[in-house]
Amino acid sequence: MHEYTSTARVWGLTCPGFPEEVSRARRWTRDILRGSPLAEDAELIVSELSANAILHTASGREAGSFHLALAVSAQVVALSVMDDGGSGSSPKVEHQDQDAEHGRGLGMVSAIAHRVVVHDSNGGHTVTAELFTRTREGGQPC
Repeated sequence: MHEYTSTARVWGLTCPGFPEEVSRARRWTRDILRGSPLAEDAELIVSELSANAILHTASGREAGSFHLALAVSAQVVALSVMDDGGSGSSPKVEHQDQDAEHGRGLGMVSAIAHRVVVHDSNGGHTVTAELFTRTREGGQPC
């Protein structure tokens, strides 16, 4: 009999929707990925996605929260931030002027990550950014 064993490790964290929780999310990510060459990029991605959840959704309202999931395998580091919804629109990459103070975070995440997926549900939005750990011949992400 064969038993299925996952080689991916998955962590989760729920944070109240306070701005100071963004730094907690960064530290949590940094601690999990300590020693990984992807740690800095992952920390920046989590920071942007967590801040967006607080600023643009019900996660930043009284009793709001946001949830993080971090999955690590030999092929990919996947970072997901789930918000409480209530914004009326899905997160999307906006092309802003260089001097814009807001609206560039998801674009930055898209530039750093190999893939970004937005999933909408009745309870909110989940934004997942994937950083591939290996490259194919020719330097292209797998």
